[in-house]
Amino acid sequence: MSIKEGILVELERETNSTKKILGRLKDEHLSFKPHPKSMSLGSLAGHVVELHNWIALALTKNDFNLQTDYKPFQPQNAEELLIALEEGFKKNEIAVNEISEEDWFSKWTFRAGNQVLGEMPKLGALRFLINNHLIHHRGQLSVYLRLLDIPVPGLYGPSADEQE
Repeated sequence: MSIKEGILVELERETNSTKKILGRLKDEHLSFKPHPKSMSLGSLAGHVVELHNWIALALTKNDFNLQTDYKPFQPQNAEELLIALEEGFKKNEIAVNEISEEDWFSKWTFRAGNQVLGEMPKLGALRFLINNHLIHHRGQLSVYLRLLDIPVPGLYGPSADEQE
């Protein structure tokens, strides 16, 4: 199996897991905040979706600048989240197939303006900055579901809600 094939398997499975959660959301849930310091459910779900879509957005460049290359995704409704995830999945598949095997090991720079936040191979950025980051926030999103008494879907096997 090539690096690309492995990335595509993970991309598809993680996208499908996120779809399971997003599919349970309704517009009235998007303003929910479990704590004043927390993001709203809509903002958190939007952040999870945009992290998925960073493969095509950020890894097709060698230098990604938060101040010039990034605009936060502000979904207006639950359907928009699913649409953006699906559209991003298609763009990500194309991007993964267009990035050469060698380029996954090339230096990638993450910055905010002139400040370098990190330098790592693109493959490291995919694992650390994108996938681990989105899985962390998707876990938070599952807690929001629990607090709203929305059945939590199984993501890596059945959930307690699916075993009842």
